[in-house]
Parts: sequence; C-alpha cells; structure tokens
Amino acid sequence: MVDQNSSDLAPKISIIGCGSVGMAYAYASVIRGIARSLVLIDIDKQRLEGEVLDLNHTAPFTSAIDIQVGEYSEIKNSDLIVITAGKSQEPGETRLDIADKNVELFKEIIPIIYKYAPESIYLIVSNPVDILSYVTYKISGKNHQEIIGSGTTLDTARLRFKLSKHCKIDPRNIHAYILGEHGDSEVPIWSRAMIGGLLFGEYCKICNYRHSCKHEQVLSDVFKAVRDSAYKIIDKKGETSYGIGLALVRISQAILNNENAILPVSGLVQNYLGIDEIYLSLPRILNKNGIKATLHLNLNSKEEENLKKSAQTLNKIILNLTIK
Repeated sequence: MVDQNSSDLAPKISIIGCGSVGMAYAYASVIRGIARSLVLIDIDKQRLEGEVLDLNHTAPFTSAIDIQVGEYSEIKNSDLIVITAGKSQEPGETRLDIADKNVELFKEIIPIIYKYAPESIYLIVSNPVDILSYVTYKISGKNHQEIIGSGTTLDTARLRFKLSKHCKIDPRNIHAYILGEHGDSEVPIWSRAMIGGLLFGEYCKICNYRHSCKHEQVLSDVFKAVRDSAYKIIDKKGETSYGIGLALVRISQAILNNENAILPVSGLVQNYLGIDEIYLSLPRILNKNGIKATLHLNLNSKEEENLKKSAQTLNKIILNLTIK
C-alpha cells in the first residue's frame, strides 16, 4: 500500500479506462467523497476531457477533489488503481466470450501500470474479472493480496435486492452471498443466508408468506433473475454501470478507510475444497493492504460441488491462455 504521506492529496485513485463503468465509478466517487485526487486515463482523450469538465462542475456540491485527465506517468503514488479498460460485453455474449481480447489488452497495460505504480492496490473490474485478475497477478508479479477483482460484490447486491422485494425486508438486513465466478457458473450460498440473525429456513417459518410461498421455487427464481440480470440490462440499455459503480465505491471505501470490511471479492484461492491457484469470489476481509484474509465457509454438499464446477469453468479458460 502506498504511504499516505507520499502525496499531499491522498487518498489518490487512478482509473484506467473511462467508459460507462469507469465514469459511473468516478461520479459515485465524487459524490461519496472517497478521495481527494482522481486521475482518469482513457484512449479517447477528447471525450474524457469533456467528462472531466462536467465532473469538475460538481465542485460546489461536493467535497474538495482534484480531477484530471492524466497519462500513465501520473498514476504514481496512487493508493488505488481501478482498471475498467477493455472490450465490453455485447448483447448475446457471456463474460467469458470476451476473454481473449481483454487478456491481450492487459498484457499491454499491466506492465505500464506496474512501472509507475508498483506499490498501489489494484482493483480489477474488466470482464471476465476473475480471469483478468489472475492475469494481472501473473503478469505483475505483485503480492496476490494487492490484486483484487470486483468479483461477485454486485451479484450479491442483486441477490439481496431480489430477496428484499420478496420478503419485504430492508436489503441491508439480508445477509446472503453469491460466490464463485462472476458469471454464469456463480453459486448462491443459501445454507449460510440470514435475515435478522435467522437462517433463511428459520425465517421462512415466521414469514408472512409461509402459507403461500413455495420456498424452493422462490429461491430458484430469485437466483436465475440475479444470474441473468446483466444480460437483461445489456439487452435493454447496452451496458451496466450504476450498480457496478457503487459496488466499486463500496470496495474502495473498505480499502482506503482501512475498514477490515467483509465483501465477496475475487482473490487468489489456495487449497480450499481442492481449489487452488485460481481467482474467484469468496468472502474476504479488506483493508489498506488489500485482502487481509479469506473466509472459508462451511457449505453444504451441493454448494461445494457447484463452487468446484465454477472453478473448473474458469480453469478451462486459463489453461488456454498465453499469459507471458
């Protein structure tokens, strides 16, 4: 982690790739006031200059922040590097479909980023996020705790939202995770899900829906809606941006504020359920040094099997990549 005394404007965030996701994150960051300095980098510099002019006009309504269009050399001393660059998912494409092109891009930009910001925490957002987080880890040679994928943080938020609508409970009081790949093989962890301290099975016995709710079918429908959310949004508006923008702010806060917060982000898995040397999402403790620890949940047999299958899905892609 960069020494906070290394910059008069710390904390400093640099965003690599300022399309819809990068700008949604930048805008949410300004509103939440999570940094005092933002350096934005994008191949379309003219458009980005317009975005920064627009963002700077929020100054009377937000906390003091320096926002600038930058070059790679200006990411030096960043506390956090957020990478959203790459080909976006198109209608009809899965996240894994765009792996090859984005891996090639990362082979170009990661050495440059590391040259100027070797000690920063890297937050990877570009899809497929688990693959690209692993690629960043292998190319950069950085400690794996300092390379974090946004993972299933947004998927988990979608799950809690869907459950809150059905159960008529504030989503902040619902504790349930989507783990594994940020993609089609992701896994809902129903066995550990809780509402107000009660496991789901216990809560359902006192829920107002107890006489009419088909519990298993509801959970299945909720998960399918969560898993397919991105496809539905992309089909209708061409991109996802607002949800991931705020999810990234939440991850950033955990890091920059040294919170030791637990979030389902993508990190290197080592010897868990036979899964090893691959990036996927598990609950992880985040602070200023990146991933402090990974929580290995006790899952039921079906969840264990599905998490292993999710890892196998990612591993098949990795085995076909030429990383170096």
